[in-house]
Amino acid sequence: MQRGFQVGLPLLVIQLFQEGLGNIPPITMAVLGFNVYLYMFPPTTSLKACVSLHHVYRSKEWHRVFLAPLHHVDDWHLYVNMASFVWKGNLLERRLGGGWFLYLLSVFSLLSELVYLLLQALMITLTERFDRLLEYVDLSSYSSECGVGFSGVLFALKVVSNHFNPGGATYMFNIQVSNRFASWVELVLIHLIVPGTSLVGHLAGILVGLRYTVGPLKIFLETCAGRQGGDTIPTNRHPTEDHTTEDASDNSESYIAGLTEEQQIEMAIRISLKDQGKKYKNVCFHKEFV
Repeated sequence: MQRGFQVGLPLLVIQLFQEGLGNIPPITMAVLGFNVYLYMFPPTTSLKACVSLHHVYRSKEWHRVFLAPLHHVDDWHLYVNMASFVWKGNLLERRLGGGWFLYLLSVFSLLSELVYLLLQALMITLTERFDRLLEYVDLSSYSSECGVGFSGVLFALKVVSNHFNPGGATYMFNIQVSNRFASWVELVLIHLIVPGTSLVGHLAGILVGLRYTVGPLKIFLETCAGRQGGDTIPTNRHPTEDHTTEDASDNSESYIAGLTEEQQIEMAIRISLKDQGKKYKNVCFHKEFV
């Protein structure tokens, strides 16, 4: 199965050339290229790659845990995720080094899907045991959705990126938000404004990122890899990494050529709101249990 050339792909190409292909670190470029290849030549459909408790746990289709992060519903879904990934990869791969960044991507991809399943199981349990208390809160849609896409990993990376700049700020619709709360604000904002996005999928990514930055995950990964001080900056770091925390915050708008991550999010939301005839599918699509 092969997809046609759609509008999201030219936008992604433009974004890459604005950044400069030579300025994108190798692991980031390789992962981006792999995602684009799997979108153009998908080994299976999104319906057969998406993750839900029903498909993975009850039907024992555990391969979906590995397939879901690498599949995208449509070309706009691919563009938004990969443009955001380039932004995060430029920051984190240069800071952590290519090997550790690839290690984190692999672990985050797996854990974000597993945490997603745990959250679905929790919501099903709450629905069954406290149905009267939750009669005004509909958890069934969250517990029955089937998610696909790279967004859980992106939210985990966002938490790690903000952890390195706790005193900085993110601008969302010209509103300044502290980096300490930026991921949570974005979680709520996207869920409220953009239809079809997965609150559970985004939340799973945030929780994975927090387990790395303030929990035991970082120590566990360093122990398994026989490494200490995984957050030290490599000697071949990008010159912009020499800025202080305040400098990095002040220059965040010009760090990446073209659109910043926040501008990409705003653009995606605005386009979604203008699209009245089609339900926007930025992160996942919903599918009831069969």
